[in-house]
Order: sequence, then C-alpha cells, then structure tokens
Amino acid sequence: MMQTLKSTQAMGEAMKGVTKAMGQMNKQMNLPALQKIMMEFEKQNERMEMVSEVMGDAMDDALGDDDEEEETEELVSQVLDEIGINVNQELVNAPSSAVAAPAAKGKVAQVESAAEGEDSGIDSDLQARLDNLRKM
Repeated sequence: MMQTLKSTQAMGEAMKGVTKAMGQMNKQMNLPALQKIMMEFEKQNERMEMVSEVMGDAMDDALGDDDEEEETEELVSQVLDEIGINVNQELVNAPSSAVAAPAAKGKVAQVESAAEGEDSGIDSDLQARLDNLRKM
C-alpha cells in the first residue's frame, strides 16, 4: 500500500512537471507568426511546383518528342524492308536455347579450305596461326 502511494505521488509530480513545461511552451509559441510562416511556405511550394512544370515542359520541347523516335524506327524499318531484311521474322526464327555447347577440351574447330584464288594466301596464313595455337 505504501509503495502504491509513493508511485502515485511520483506520477503526480511528473504530470505537474509536464503541465508546467507545456505552459511555458505555449507562452513561447506565437501562433499567428507560425501560421504566417506556414502560409508563406505553402505559397513558395506552389510557386516552385509551377516553375518546375514550366521547366519540364521547356526541356521536353527542347529535347524533342517521342514522335522523332517513332519516325526513326519507321525509317529504319523502311530501309531494312528495301534491302530484304525482316528483323521481326528473324527474331521469331532465332533459337531460344543456348547458342552452342562449348567444344570439348582438346578439340579445335577445323578451318574449311577456301577455293584457289586471291584469298588462298590469307587462308594459308590463318591455317599456320591455327596450327601454332594447337601446339601450345
């Protein structure tokens, strides 16, 4: 019982201290000045939003629209159609699995021998390089 009385008195003292602190805070706060500050903040915030919107529109106009991107895609498609390349069809026909399994260790792809002519010197040079790599 004695302990309950002491805790009640301590709680009363704490409440008294809080009430006193709140009273001092209310005396220091100037509500009309605080309201004026809040109104000025709201005004400046709205002004900033308008300026930001105008700047965004100006940048969009300066940097171009999505229409230019669409025109570019149409032009590229037209050129590819003229030379006979259908990208969409090629993408559909592309393999969806792994491109190729790695070659087994020790196996090297063979170079096809080219037809006799101007390129035979280049092919023999490439074959010599390939043979040197196999020796390593």
